[in-house]
Formats: sequence, structure tokens, C-alpha cells
Amino acid sequence: MRRIHVIGIGAGDPEHLTLQAVNAMRDTDVFFLLGKGEEKQELIDLRQEMLATHAREGHRVVEARDPDRDRTPARYASEIDQWRRARADIYEALIRDELGEDGRGAFLVWGDPALYDSTLAILEEVLGRGGVAFEYTVVPGVSSVSTLAARHRVGLNRVGRPFQVTTGRRLAEGWPADVDDVVVMLDARHAFSLLPAEERAELDIYWGAYLGTPDELLVSGPLDEVADEIEHVRSTARDRKGWIMDTYLLRRRDTAEPASEGTGGGKA
Repeated sequence: MRRIHVIGIGAGDPEHLTLQAVNAMRDTDVFFLLGKGEEKQELIDLRQEMLATHAREGHRVVEARDPDRDRTPARYASEIDQWRRARADIYEALIRDELGEDGRGAFLVWGDPALYDSTLAILEEVLGRGGVAFEYTVVPGVSSVSTLAARHRVGLNRVGRPFQVTTGRRLAEGWPADVDDVVVMLDARHAFSLLPAEERAELDIYWGAYLGTPDELLVSGPLDEVADEIEHVRSTARDRKGWIMDTYLLRRRDTAEPASEGTGGGKA
């Protein structure tokens, strides 16, 4: 039977690869890569570099174009459903047409496949269709969240307190209940700037973009003091590269805690 490895490859640093990820690469005949156009070609190039270093001789790489989607749709859920179905069509065709009956295939996933990634859900949809049979395994990876915390040298949680991982879309609807530490991903519009002024005054932010890559950017400090800097650094980087991947931790300051010192933007 066909077998698929879903391999977490980390946030961007080739050294994020685990031994388990490397072993899975060496067990793979065909790697499936989905590109996002010329402006993000460097993401494909980074995967290719990893394969050149770690994959076994004789492996094949099959590239397909990732389907486009509206990033600011009027109906978000229906747009995501449509995009996932289009991706499932591509995955199904790749596995059926490019992988032999007893072949080993792999998808290389940024960060960790279990955190804000659709690969596992899409593979389950393909299996549910019944058109192609396969088994799959999942190799965890170093997430952008853990990389962010490491680069800023902070813990994600504080003693006896929970933290929450959410999206910019949800943060824009209001601060989550019963938490003081919130990690925000997939924020296309600086949702932290939409929080009430009295709430922003109580928060520190730890922000990072292109984590683990040579283009890494880091800014931290009291939100009110560094929000404009983050927006400037972010927009400048996006204009320069044509895309951006960033995440941040918002932390409500204890009354007894001094405000964090800002680290400023730029390369790490």
C-alpha cells in the first residue's frame, strides 16, 4: 500500500529538522511540493536544499501550484472549505498519479503539522473520497510558536496560568476570556492595534517574522511603545519580499512587573 509521511520541517532554519524528520526523508521515494508563485519561490528553494542534504539518492520531487484563495473574504468559512477541496483535488491526483502502489511519498510542512496547518485534514478528506488508498504517518516539527519564544527567551506560560493560541481574525473580535498570555498567528491586519486603548496599555508584545531564516525580524516591548515600529517593520519587509510570515505573543503585565524593554526591529 502507498504510504505518506507528513514531515514537520520547522519554522525556516534547516537545523530545526529532527532526526525523525531526516529518517522519514530517507524513507521517501517522491516528495510533493506545493508552490505559491515566484514571490515565494524561496520557500520551495529551502525545501529543495533540505532534500539535497538529507533525502536519499534517486528520490523524485513533484511540484504543483497551490490553489489561490481570497485572504479577506466576506464568508471566511465557505472560502476555506472551497480552498481545501481544491487542495484535496491536487493531493489526490499527486498520490494517485505520481506514487506507485507500494511507494513512499511525503509532504514537507512548515512548522508542526498539528498546529494551524491543513495537511492532515486534507489527507483525511482524500481518504474519505475512496478514490486512492494510502496510510500516513506524522512527524512533528519545531513550530513558529516555539521558535518565537526561544528567540525572545521567554516562556509561553507563567506559573499556574494557561495561554491561548489564536488567530488575528479572532483577536480582532476581542481579548479571549480567562487568559493573560495569547499567541497570535495568521494576522494579516495588525489585530493588536484594534484592542481597546486601556487593554493595550497593560500588554507587552513579543513579535517575530521569518523566524529561523536569515531574514528574521524581532521586536518586543510594551505594546503602546512598539506597535508603530512593528507595523512599519512589517510593512517594509512585506513590500521588500512580497510576502510575510509572522507571529507574536501578547502578555498582560502583572501590576508588580516593570514594562519590558523594547528590542527594536531588524535582523537577529
